[in-house]
Amino acid sequence: MNSSVLGISAFYHDSAAALLIDGEIVAAAHAERFTRIKHDASFPALAVQYVLAEAGIKVSDLSAIAFYDKPYLKFERLLETYHAFAPKGLRSFLSAMPVWIKEKLFMRRMLWEELEKIEGEPLRQKPELFFPEHHLSHAASCFYPSPFDDAAILTIDGVGEWATTTIGHGKGNAITIFQELPFPHSIGLLYSAFTYYCGFRVNSGEYKLMGLAPYGIIQGEHVKRYKDLILRELVDIREDGSILLNMKFFDYATGLRMCNDRKWQELFGLPKRESESEFTQPYMDMALAIQQITEDVVLRLAKTARKLTNSRNIVLAGGVALNCVANGKLLRTGIYDDLWIQPAAGDAGGALGAAYAVHYIGKNKERRKPQERQDAMQGSYLGPEFSETDIKRLVRKYEAENNYFNDFSILCTEVAKLLDQGKIVGWFQGRMEWGPRALGNRSILGDSRNPEMQKKLNLKIKYREGFRPFAPSVLEEDLEKYFDLSHFTPYMQLVAPVQGGICNLLPNDYDSQGMYERLYHNRSTIPAVTHVDFSARIQSVSRKTNERYWSLINAFKDLTGCSVIVNTSFNVRGEPIVCTPEDAYRCFMRTEMDYLVLGNYFFDKKTQHTLPDDTDWKKEFELD
Repeated sequence: MNSSVLGISAFYHDSAAALLIDGEIVAAAHAERFTRIKHDASFPALAVQYVLAEAGIKVSDLSAIAFYDKPYLKFERLLETYHAFAPKGLRSFLSAMPVWIKEKLFMRRMLWEELEKIEGEPLRQKPELFFPEHHLSHAASCFYPSPFDDAAILTIDGVGEWATTTIGHGKGNAITIFQELPFPHSIGLLYSAFTYYCGFRVNSGEYKLMGLAPYGIIQGEHVKRYKDLILRELVDIREDGSILLNMKFFDYATGLRMCNDRKWQELFGLPKRESESEFTQPYMDMALAIQQITEDVVLRLAKTARKLTNSRNIVLAGGVALNCVANGKLLRTGIYDDLWIQPAAGDAGGALGAAYAVHYIGKNKERRKPQERQDAMQGSYLGPEFSETDIKRLVRKYEAENNYFNDFSILCTEVAKLLDQGKIVGWFQGRMEWGPRALGNRSILGDSRNPEMQKKLNLKIKYREGFRPFAPSVLEEDLEKYFDLSHFTPYMQLVAPVQGGICNLLPNDYDSQGMYERLYHNRSTIPAVTHVDFSARIQSVSRKTNERYWSLINAFKDLTGCSVIVNTSFNVRGEPIVCTPEDAYRCFMRTEMDYLVLGNYFFDKKTQHTLPDDTDWKKEFELD
């Protein structure tokens, strides 16, 4: 009988479900893609239904179910933390305890109730239920699908039960955790505190802080002063990468905010930035200061992991592993021969890791020897796929004018011509991506050579802050032609410099210019994807894992000589990445996208009827 393990993450943020059959990933998906609630924390019922349907099985057919952390250990941490900081945190304690006493302490019962709703009847036979620790789930998520039989494991996030960082070793089917850093000392929470102070949302705005950091002036007085203050007053960083935080400046342990606003303002001489307010240079410099400190901690931890494991490879997971700038710098140090990062490195990925932990550790299944440079993620295309019938249904519902291309190569040539003309195209193909990045199946595309493309995409398509950078998708065989990177990066997890030969000189007064003057300076021959520090967050596209997307970029190369296009996720700010053809069509119609491709169907905005809109979608996705 086949071994089938369902992994679930839920009740914090980014709920998700993943399914393994005999150790192979059948399907994995985020709850938010189905519910259309960004970072949805509820039980991922629709995601569970999807992954089971993909395998053609029911809950009662499963061998085991794995939840991504241990609720009792987390509750123990909460109680001990409130006790340690008493009498502080009474309001937070009174807010948190009813939820725990009513629901989370009875997690088994709650899970069975939710799963029986999916089954539609009481379960005749309940699969075994496991609760791997949070950081073990992260460790399993990045080691078992990696292309390595032996690797150091580094997991870094805000907090799991107690651990905020772990160093371990994976070999064969075994994982050994050597060291862990306990709450409240967390580089992830330190970074989130600066996310909050710079006016972004915690647990969703950290990547914005990373994108803001390059606008900091490296040689300016603010960056050095902020770093000195952080290292003197907020955090003590040890040689091995462990840290101690000065908790008098932080409120997250027992409060309802990340940090003490008054004390931070006294320390930095800078008030908390209000959300949506103008960005001034001090906040850009503050973002750069904490980014550099975070990179230093990650590199120290990686060095410690190398000493402890003597492994030549490293794998990473946890929310901090989504800091692709730090990842790129780790790769360039040469501490390791190779690295691999779980595409869904945050809490969603814990669902997959929990399932892996049960399969290989709980059930002691033998792990197949990985093939060189090939991971088990199937390009991270693990979500739902939709048929031509689904697209035809959408066409009938909205009376949508379209052209159908029997020959996909001709469609690619036509889309390449439109991109060359500066048009913006929604591109919807195959299975939905697993993880926070769109990788060419749920993407909005543009011409990387067009100096107006970044502004247009940010302001007229995504409805988001104008400073935000966009990622390039490049044919993997042409990667080194454009970027100082020889390591394939299919999951958009590494930042690397743009090749100097295609970069332009900066004016002498560049650092004294305003944010948007710097942003819109034409920095290279691919300006739409070259960030202000001449870097890019790169996706290398392989013909083996996504032939359709590769074919489109190759058609663009045949036409223009350039094998780099802009790839951003198919959504507007505040909205999850689209899942269904209808999600894609509605997003297309609500924005200034010019064209939409669904499979082999082609839609021109100019020929569409007005979208009947019975919802205030801008308010729904917080765009007003």
